[in-house]
Amino acid sequence: MRPFRIVLVVLCGLAAAWARHPGDPIKPGFNLYSKFTDIQIGQAAAFQVKQQYRMVDDPFLQQYIQACGARLAATPEARQSGFSFNFTVLNVPQVNAFALPGGPMFIFTGLLNATENEAQLMGVMAHEMSHVILRHGTHEASKARLVSLSATLAGAAAGNGSALGELARMGLGLGGNSLILKFSRDAESEADLLGSHMMAEAGYNPLEMARFFEKLAATGSQGLQFFSDHPNPDNRERAIETEIRGLPQRDYTAQSGDFARARTSAALILAGGAPARGAGPVAAPAALPVAWDVFHGPRFSVSYPRDWKVESNGTALGFRIAPPDGLMPAANGSVQIAAGAVLAYFSPAIGRGDLSTATLELVGYLHEDRPALQLSSASPRSVRLNGAEGLLTSLLNRGPRGVPEADVLATVMRPQGVFYVLCVAPRTDFARFQAVFEQMLGSIRFVE
Repeated sequence: MRPFRIVLVVLCGLAAAWARHPGDPIKPGFNLYSKFTDIQIGQAAAFQVKQQYRMVDDPFLQQYIQACGARLAATPEARQSGFSFNFTVLNVPQVNAFALPGGPMFIFTGLLNATENEAQLMGVMAHEMSHVILRHGTHEASKARLVSLSATLAGAAAGNGSALGELARMGLGLGGNSLILKFSRDAESEADLLGSHMMAEAGYNPLEMARFFEKLAATGSQGLQFFSDHPNPDNRERAIETEIRGLPQRDYTAQSGDFARARTSAALILAGGAPARGAGPVAAPAALPVAWDVFHGPRFSVSYPRDWKVESNGTALGFRIAPPDGLMPAANGSVQIAAGAVLAYFSPAIGRGDLSTATLELVGYLHEDRPALQLSSASPRSVRLNGAEGLLTSLLNRGPRGVPEADVLATVMRPQGVFYVLCVAPRTDFARFQAVFEQMLGSIRFVE
Protein backbone atom coordinates (compact mmCIF):
# COMPACT_ATOMS: atom_id res chain seq x y z
CA MET A 1 0.00 0.00 0.00
CA ARG A 2 2.93 2.39 0.56
CA PRO A 3 3.64 3.01 -3.18
CA PHE A 4 -0.05 3.71 -3.66
CA ARG A 5 -0.04 6.27 -0.86
CA ILE A 6 2.97 8.04 -2.40
CA VAL A 7 1.32 8.19 -5.81
CA LEU A 8 -1.86 9.52 -4.19
CA VAL A 9 0.06 12.28 -2.44
CA VAL A 10 1.76 13.26 -5.71
CA LEU A 11 -1.55 13.35 -7.57
CA CYS A 12 -3.12 15.49 -4.84
CA GLY A 13 -0.21 17.92 -5.09
CA LEU A 14 -0.60 18.15 -8.85
CA ALA A 15 -4.31 18.75 -8.52
CA ALA A 16 -3.65 21.60 -6.08
CA ALA A 17 -1.15 23.14 -8.52
CA TRP A 18 -3.66 22.94 -11.39
CA ALA A 19 -6.29 24.70 -9.28
CA ARG A 20 -4.00 27.55 -8.23
CA HIS A 21 -4.74 31.16 -9.23
CA PRO A 22 -2.18 34.01 -9.57
CA GLY A 23 -1.38 35.48 -6.17
CA ASP A 24 -2.44 32.37 -4.25
CA PRO A 25 0.03 30.95 -1.70
CA ILE A 26 2.65 28.51 -3.03
CA LYS A 27 3.12 25.45 -0.86
CA PRO A 28 5.86 22.80 -0.76
CA GLY A 29 5.27 19.55 -2.64
CA PHE A 30 5.29 16.07 -1.15
CA ASN A 31 8.31 15.22 0.98
CA LEU A 32 9.44 12.03 2.71
CA TYR A 33 11.83 13.93 5.00
CA SER A 34 11.39 16.14 8.04
CA LYS A 35 12.40 19.79 8.14
CA PHE A 36 15.11 18.78 10.57
CA THR A 37 16.57 16.59 7.82
CA ASP A 38 16.67 19.64 5.53
CA ILE A 39 18.64 21.47 8.19
CA GLN A 40 21.06 18.56 8.65
CA ILE A 41 21.66 18.25 4.92
CA GLY A 42 22.21 22.01 4.64
CA GLN A 43 24.72 22.05 7.47
CA ALA A 44 26.67 19.15 5.98
CA ALA A 45 26.70 20.67 2.49
CA ALA A 46 27.62 24.12 3.86
CA PHE A 47 30.66 22.52 5.48
CA GLN A 48 31.67 21.25 2.03
CA VAL A 49 31.13 24.67 0.45
CA LYS A 50 33.43 26.36 2.93
CA GLN A 51 36.13 23.80 2.18
CA GLN A 52 35.83 24.19 -1.59
CA TYR A 53 35.36 27.95 -2.00
CA ARG A 54 37.06 31.04 -0.61
CA MET A 55 34.98 33.51 1.38
CA VAL A 56 35.35 37.21 0.61
CA ASP A 57 37.28 38.92 3.37
CA ASP A 58 35.40 42.21 3.06
CA PRO A 59 33.29 43.06 6.14
CA PHE A 60 31.25 45.70 4.29
CA LEU A 61 30.30 43.32 1.47
CA GLN A 62 29.38 40.49 3.85
CA GLN A 63 27.32 42.85 6.03
CA TYR A 64 25.57 44.30 2.99
CA ILE A 65 24.47 40.86 1.76
CA GLN A 66 23.40 39.87 5.26
CA ALA A 67 21.25 43.03 5.48
CA CYS A 68 19.66 42.27 2.10
CA GLY A 69 18.95 38.72 3.20
CA ALA A 70 17.49 39.88 6.50
CA ARG A 71 14.86 41.96 4.66
CA LEU A 72 13.75 38.90 2.72
CA ALA A 73 13.93 36.68 5.81
CA ALA A 74 11.46 39.04 7.50
CA THR A 75 8.73 38.31 4.92
CA PRO A 76 5.82 36.09 6.07
CA GLU A 77 6.78 33.18 3.79
CA ALA A 78 10.33 33.05 5.15
CA ARG A 79 9.25 33.43 8.78
CA GLN A 80 6.56 30.77 8.49
CA SER A 81 8.98 28.29 6.91
CA GLY A 82 10.68 27.64 10.25
CA PHE A 83 14.15 27.87 8.68
CA SER A 84 16.95 30.18 9.79
CA PHE A 85 18.68 31.80 6.81
CA ASN A 86 22.29 32.95 6.67
CA PHE A 87 24.19 34.56 3.80
CA THR A 88 27.83 34.41 2.69
CA VAL A 89 29.67 36.01 -0.23
CA LEU A 90 32.15 33.74 -2.01
CA ASN A 91 35.07 34.90 -4.14
CA VAL A 92 33.95 33.20 -7.36
CA PRO A 93 33.76 35.04 -10.72
CA GLN A 94 30.82 33.05 -12.10
CA VAL A 95 27.35 34.63 -12.15
CA ASN A 96 25.61 32.37 -9.67
CA ALA A 97 24.13 31.90 -6.21
CA PHE A 98 22.62 28.91 -4.43
CA ALA A 99 20.80 28.13 -1.23
CA LEU A 100 21.08 24.82 0.60
CA PRO A 101 18.24 23.01 2.39
CA GLY A 102 17.57 24.54 5.77
CA GLY A 103 18.78 28.03 4.93
CA PRO A 104 22.52 28.52 4.16
CA MET A 105 22.86 30.74 1.08
CA PHE A 106 26.00 31.57 -0.91
CA ILE A 107 26.34 34.49 -3.33
CA PHE A 108 29.18 34.66 -5.85
CA THR A 109 30.96 37.96 -6.42
CA GLY A 110 30.26 37.48 -10.13
CA LEU A 111 26.52 37.81 -9.42
CA LEU A 112 26.99 41.10 -7.55
CA ASN A 113 28.95 42.45 -10.46
CA ALA A 114 26.37 41.30 -13.05
CA THR A 115 23.22 42.72 -11.44
CA GLU A 116 22.27 46.26 -12.46
CA ASN A 117 20.36 47.30 -9.34
CA GLU A 118 19.51 46.13 -5.86
CA ALA A 119 16.10 44.79 -6.95
CA GLN A 120 17.78 42.35 -9.36
CA LEU A 121 20.12 41.14 -6.62
CA MET A 122 17.17 40.75 -4.23
CA GLY A 123 15.31 38.87 -6.96
CA VAL A 124 18.02 36.23 -7.25
CA MET A 125 18.22 35.94 -3.45
CA ALA A 126 14.42 35.67 -3.14
CA HIS A 127 14.42 32.99 -5.85
CA GLU A 128 17.08 30.98 -4.00
CA MET A 129 15.34 31.37 -0.63
CA SER A 130 12.15 30.10 -2.27
CA HIS A 131 13.90 26.83 -3.12
CA VAL A 132 14.59 26.43 0.61
CA ILE A 133 11.08 27.41 1.72
CA LEU A 134 9.49 25.05 -0.83
CA ARG A 135 11.97 22.34 0.20
CA HIS A 136 12.87 21.59 -3.38
CA GLY A 137 16.12 19.80 -2.42
CA THR A 138 14.52 17.09 -0.31
CA HIS A 139 11.48 17.11 -2.59
CA GLU A 140 13.78 15.99 -5.41
CA ALA A 141 15.36 13.44 -3.06
CA SER A 142 11.90 12.18 -2.14
CA LYS A 143 11.04 11.71 -5.79
CA ALA A 144 14.20 9.62 -6.11
CA ARG A 145 12.95 7.52 -3.16
CA LEU A 146 16.10 7.87 -1.10
CA VAL A 147 16.37 6.03 2.22
CA SER A 148 16.82 7.45 5.73
CA LEU A 149 20.04 9.42 6.15
CA SER A 150 20.07 10.10 9.88
CA ALA A 151 23.37 8.36 10.73
CA THR A 152 25.17 9.65 7.62
CA LEU A 153 23.98 13.21 8.16
CA ALA A 154 25.09 13.26 11.77
CA GLY A 155 28.63 12.45 10.70
CA ALA A 156 28.55 14.81 7.74
CA ALA A 157 27.44 17.77 9.82
CA ALA A 158 30.42 17.12 12.09
CA GLY A 159 32.76 17.31 9.08
CA ASN A 160 33.46 13.59 8.71
CA GLY A 161 35.07 13.10 5.28
CA SER A 162 33.74 9.58 4.64
CA ALA A 163 30.23 10.69 5.57
CA LEU A 164 30.44 13.55 3.09
CA GLY A 165 31.51 11.08 0.44
CA GLU A 166 28.49 8.96 1.25
CA LEU A 167 26.27 12.01 0.87
CA ALA A 168 27.72 12.66 -2.57
CA ARG A 169 27.16 9.06 -3.66
CA MET A 170 23.52 9.30 -2.59
CA GLY A 171 22.96 12.46 -4.61
CA LEU A 172 22.93 14.87 -1.66
CA GLY A 173 26.45 16.27 -2.05
CA LEU A 174 27.60 19.17 -4.21
CA GLY A 175 28.76 17.18 -7.23
CA GLY A 176 27.25 16.98 -10.69
CA ASN A 177 24.68 14.40 -9.55
CA SER A 178 23.45 16.52 -6.62
CA LEU A 179 19.70 16.40 -6.09
CA ILE A 180 19.72 19.31 -3.64
CA LEU A 181 21.01 21.87 -6.18
CA LYS A 182 19.58 20.68 -9.50
CA PHE A 183 15.93 21.55 -9.91
CA SER A 184 13.29 20.94 -12.54
CA ARG A 185 11.76 23.69 -14.65
CA ASP A 186 8.60 23.37 -12.53
CA ALA A 187 10.65 23.99 -9.38
CA GLU A 188 12.28 27.01 -11.03
CA SER A 189 8.86 28.40 -11.94
CA GLU A 190 7.64 27.91 -8.37
CA ALA A 191 10.74 29.68 -7.02
CA ASP A 192 10.11 32.57 -9.43
CA LEU A 193 6.52 32.95 -8.26
CA LEU A 194 7.20 32.65 -4.53
CA GLY A 195 10.23 34.89 -4.94
CA SER A 196 8.03 37.51 -6.57
CA HIS A 197 5.76 37.47 -3.49
CA MET A 198 8.74 37.96 -1.19
CA MET A 199 10.22 40.73 -3.32
CA ALA A 200 6.93 42.63 -3.36
CA GLU A 201 6.57 42.30 0.41
CA ALA A 202 10.12 43.61 0.87
CA GLY A 203 9.36 46.61 -1.38
CA TYR A 204 11.10 45.55 -4.62
CA ASN A 205 9.63 45.28 -8.10
CA PRO A 206 9.34 41.53 -8.85
CA LEU A 207 9.74 42.16 -12.58
CA GLU A 208 13.41 42.98 -11.96
CA MET A 209 14.00 39.31 -11.13
CA ALA A 210 12.59 38.23 -14.49
CA ARG A 211 14.45 40.97 -16.33
CA PHE A 212 17.75 39.85 -14.85
CA PHE A 213 17.15 36.20 -15.73
CA GLU A 214 16.10 37.16 -19.26
CA LYS A 215 19.23 39.32 -19.62
CA LEU A 216 21.37 36.49 -18.30
CA ALA A 217 19.84 34.03 -20.76
CA ALA A 218 20.63 36.43 -23.61
CA THR A 219 24.31 36.82 -22.64
CA GLY A 220 25.27 33.30 -23.65
CA SER A 221 28.35 32.06 -21.81
CA GLN A 222 27.84 34.42 -18.84
CA GLY A 223 24.59 32.66 -18.02
CA LEU A 224 25.78 29.09 -18.52
CA GLN A 225 26.92 28.60 -14.93
CA PHE A 226 23.62 29.79 -13.49
CA PHE A 227 21.40 27.85 -15.87
CA SER A 228 23.45 24.65 -15.56
CA ASP A 229 21.66 24.01 -12.26
CA HIS A 230 18.75 26.44 -12.72
CA PRO A 231 16.94 25.44 -15.94
CA ASN A 232 15.34 28.49 -17.49
CA PRO A 233 11.52 28.32 -17.65
CA ASP A 234 9.89 29.83 -20.71
CA ASN A 235 8.25 33.28 -20.59
CA ARG A 236 9.52 34.14 -17.10
CA GLU A 237 8.61 37.81 -17.35
CA ARG A 238 5.09 37.07 -18.56
CA ALA A 239 4.53 34.52 -15.76
CA ILE A 240 5.70 36.97 -13.09
CA GLU A 241 3.61 39.78 -14.60
CA THR A 242 0.56 37.52 -14.35
CA GLU A 243 1.45 36.53 -10.79
CA ILE A 244 1.83 40.07 -9.42
CA ARG A 245 -1.60 41.04 -10.74
CA GLY A 246 -2.95 38.79 -8.02
CA LEU A 247 -0.83 40.42 -5.30
CA PRO A 248 -1.80 43.46 -3.21
CA GLN A 249 -0.68 46.70 -4.85
CA ARG A 250 2.50 48.08 -3.29
CA ASP A 251 5.07 50.80 -3.87
CA TYR A 252 8.33 49.27 -5.03
CA THR A 253 10.66 51.88 -3.58
CA ALA A 254 12.93 49.90 -1.25
CA GLN A 255 16.68 50.39 -1.58
CA SER A 256 19.53 50.48 0.89
CA GLY A 257 21.69 53.00 -0.94
CA ASP A 258 24.71 50.73 -0.59
CA PHE A 259 24.29 48.70 -3.79
CA ALA A 260 26.64 50.85 -5.90
CA ARG A 261 29.44 50.50 -3.35
CA ALA A 262 28.79 46.74 -3.02
CA ARG A 263 28.95 46.31 -6.79
CA THR A 264 32.18 48.30 -6.98
CA SER A 265 33.64 46.27 -4.11
CA ALA A 266 32.79 43.01 -5.90
CA ALA A 267 34.25 44.32 -9.14
CA LEU A 268 37.51 45.27 -7.39
CA ILE A 269 37.74 41.81 -5.89
CA LEU A 270 37.05 40.18 -9.26
CA ALA A 271 39.64 42.41 -10.88
CA GLY A 272 42.20 40.76 -8.64
CA GLY A 273 42.68 43.63 -6.23
CA ALA A 274 41.66 42.03 -2.95
CA PRO A 275 42.73 38.47 -2.15
CA ALA A 276 40.04 36.44 -0.44
CA ARG A 277 40.26 34.55 2.82
CA GLY A 278 42.54 31.60 2.31
CA ALA A 279 44.55 33.25 -0.47
CA GLY A 280 47.63 33.84 1.67
CA PRO A 281 48.71 36.39 4.29
CA VAL A 282 47.27 39.83 3.59
CA ALA A 283 46.73 42.93 5.64
CA ALA A 284 43.31 43.21 7.25
CA PRO A 285 40.96 45.70 5.58
CA ALA A 286 41.34 49.08 7.21
CA ALA A 287 38.47 51.24 8.37
CA LEU A 288 37.69 54.29 6.27
CA PRO A 289 39.48 57.47 7.37
CA VAL A 290 37.24 59.82 9.33
CA ALA A 291 38.28 63.08 7.66
CA TRP A 292 37.90 63.59 3.90
CA ASP A 293 38.48 66.50 1.54
CA VAL A 294 37.22 67.10 -2.00
CA PHE A 295 39.67 67.77 -4.82
CA HIS A 296 38.20 69.82 -7.67
CA GLY A 297 40.08 69.09 -10.89
CA PRO A 298 39.52 70.87 -14.20
CA ARG A 299 36.97 68.27 -15.39
CA PHE A 300 36.16 66.17 -12.34
CA SER A 301 36.01 66.17 -8.58
CA VAL A 302 36.84 63.37 -6.16
CA SER A 303 36.86 62.84 -2.40
CA TYR A 304 40.07 61.64 -0.75
CA PRO A 305 41.43 61.13 2.79
CA ARG A 306 42.52 64.42 4.30
CA ASP A 307 45.98 63.15 5.22
CA TRP A 308 46.70 62.08 1.63
CA LYS A 309 48.66 64.33 -0.72
CA VAL A 310 47.43 65.60 -4.11
CA GLU A 311 49.92 66.54 -6.80
CA SER A 312 50.15 66.70 -10.59
CA ASN A 313 51.33 63.60 -12.39
CA GLY A 314 53.15 65.79 -14.91
CA THR A 315 50.24 66.32 -17.30
CA ALA A 316 47.74 69.17 -17.51
CA LEU A 317 44.76 66.98 -16.57
CA GLY A 318 46.37 64.24 -14.47
CA PHE A 319 46.86 64.00 -10.71
CA ARG A 320 48.23 61.60 -8.13
CA ILE A 321 46.54 61.21 -4.74
CA ALA A 322 48.58 59.19 -2.28
CA PRO A 323 49.16 58.64 1.45
CA PRO A 324 52.28 60.24 2.99
CA ASP A 325 54.45 57.20 2.23
CA GLY A 326 52.80 56.41 -1.10
CA LEU A 327 55.22 58.28 -3.38
CA MET A 328 58.80 57.10 -3.85
CA PRO A 329 61.79 58.23 -5.94
CA ALA A 330 62.58 55.93 -8.85
CA ALA A 331 65.99 55.00 -10.23
CA ASN A 332 65.68 57.49 -13.10
CA GLY A 333 65.11 60.36 -10.68
CA SER A 334 61.34 60.59 -11.18
CA VAL A 335 58.77 60.06 -8.47
CA GLN A 336 56.60 56.94 -8.73
CA ILE A 337 53.46 56.01 -6.88
CA ALA A 338 53.77 52.95 -4.64
CA ALA A 339 50.28 53.25 -3.15
CA GLY A 340 47.40 55.53 -4.00
CA ALA A 341 45.54 56.57 -7.15
CA VAL A 342 46.31 58.28 -10.45
CA LEU A 343 43.40 60.16 -12.04
CA ALA A 344 43.75 61.50 -15.57
CA TYR A 345 42.38 61.67 -19.11
CA PHE A 346 43.71 59.72 -22.09
CA SER A 347 43.03 60.43 -25.78
CA PRO A 348 42.84 57.13 -27.69
CA ALA A 349 43.96 57.04 -31.30
CA ILE A 350 41.98 53.91 -32.29
CA GLY A 351 39.31 53.09 -29.74
CA ARG A 352 37.49 56.41 -29.68
CA GLY A 353 34.08 54.75 -29.83
CA ASP A 354 34.78 51.54 -27.93
CA LEU A 355 35.77 51.55 -24.26
CA SER A 356 37.33 48.07 -24.33
CA THR A 357 39.65 48.97 -27.22
CA ALA A 358 40.46 52.36 -25.73
CA THR A 359 41.31 50.72 -22.40
CA LEU A 360 43.77 48.37 -24.12
CA GLU A 361 45.36 51.40 -25.79
CA LEU A 362 45.63 53.06 -22.39
CA VAL A 363 47.30 49.98 -20.88
CA GLY A 364 49.86 50.13 -23.69
CA TYR A 365 50.46 53.82 -22.96
CA LEU A 366 50.91 53.14 -19.23
CA HIS A 367 53.24 50.25 -20.06
CA GLU A 368 55.64 52.66 -21.77
CA ASP A 369 56.15 54.46 -18.45
CA ARG A 370 55.95 51.28 -16.34
CA PRO A 371 57.65 48.45 -18.30
CA ALA A 372 56.65 45.80 -15.74
CA LEU A 373 52.95 46.66 -16.12
CA GLN A 374 50.85 44.02 -17.87
CA LEU A 375 47.30 42.71 -18.08
CA SER A 376 46.35 39.96 -15.64
CA SER A 377 44.38 36.87 -16.65
CA ALA A 378 41.21 38.22 -14.97
CA SER A 379 38.51 39.46 -17.34
CA PRO A 380 37.52 43.16 -17.16
CA ARG A 381 34.50 43.87 -14.96
CA SER A 382 31.80 46.50 -15.33
CA VAL A 383 31.57 49.42 -12.92
CA ARG A 384 29.68 52.72 -12.80
CA LEU A 385 31.41 56.06 -12.33
CA ASN A 386 29.04 58.98 -11.73
CA GLY A 387 26.26 56.96 -13.38
CA ALA A 388 28.27 56.11 -16.50
CA GLU A 389 29.19 52.55 -17.49
CA GLY A 390 32.88 51.83 -17.12
CA LEU A 391 35.35 48.98 -16.86
CA LEU A 392 37.60 47.68 -14.11
CA THR A 393 40.71 46.01 -15.51
CA SER A 394 43.15 44.04 -13.37
CA LEU A 395 46.85 44.71 -13.96
CA LEU A 396 50.07 43.17 -12.70
CA ASN A 397 53.08 45.32 -11.90
CA ARG A 398 56.22 45.53 -9.83
CA GLY A 399 56.33 48.69 -7.76
CA PRO A 400 59.22 51.01 -6.94
CA ARG A 401 59.89 48.96 -3.81
CA GLY A 402 60.41 45.90 -6.01
CA VAL A 403 57.37 44.07 -4.61
CA PRO A 404 54.43 42.74 -6.68
CA GLU A 405 51.58 45.21 -7.08
CA ALA A 406 47.86 44.63 -7.53
CA ASP A 407 46.83 47.52 -9.77
CA VAL A 408 43.21 48.06 -10.81
CA LEU A 409 42.38 50.39 -13.70
CA ALA A 410 38.92 52.02 -13.82
CA THR A 411 38.00 53.57 -17.19
CA VAL A 412 34.97 55.42 -18.54
CA MET A 413 34.40 57.14 -21.88
CA ARG A 414 33.95 60.91 -21.69
CA PRO A 415 33.62 63.60 -24.39
CA GLN A 416 37.24 64.61 -23.71
CA GLY A 417 38.52 61.03 -24.04
CA VAL A 418 38.93 58.18 -21.58
CA PHE A 419 38.86 59.20 -17.94
CA TYR A 420 40.78 56.72 -15.84
CA VAL A 421 41.65 55.99 -12.23
CA LEU A 422 44.63 53.72 -11.62
CA CYS A 423 44.43 52.28 -8.09
CA VAL A 424 47.86 51.14 -6.93
CA ALA A 425 49.01 49.18 -3.88
CA PRO A 426 51.35 46.31 -3.02
CA ARG A 427 49.40 43.09 -3.47
CA THR A 428 49.73 42.10 0.17
CA ASP A 429 48.41 45.54 1.21
CA PHE A 430 45.58 45.99 -1.28
CA ALA A 431 42.88 44.91 1.18
CA ARG A 432 44.02 47.73 3.48
CA PHE A 433 43.39 50.32 0.75
CA GLN A 434 40.31 48.77 -0.85
CA ALA A 435 37.68 50.68 1.14
CA VAL A 436 39.41 53.98 0.32
CA PHE A 437 39.51 53.15 -3.39
CA GLU A 438 35.81 52.22 -3.30
CA GLN A 439 34.93 55.52 -1.62
CA MET A 440 37.01 57.51 -4.09
CA LEU A 441 35.50 55.81 -7.14
CA GLY A 442 32.00 56.29 -5.76
CA SER A 443 32.61 60.00 -5.11
CA ILE A 444 33.78 60.96 -8.62
CA ARG A 445 31.69 63.69 -10.27
CA PHE A 446 32.31 64.91 -13.79
CA VAL A 447 32.25 68.56 -14.84
CA GLU A 448 31.19 69.16 -18.44
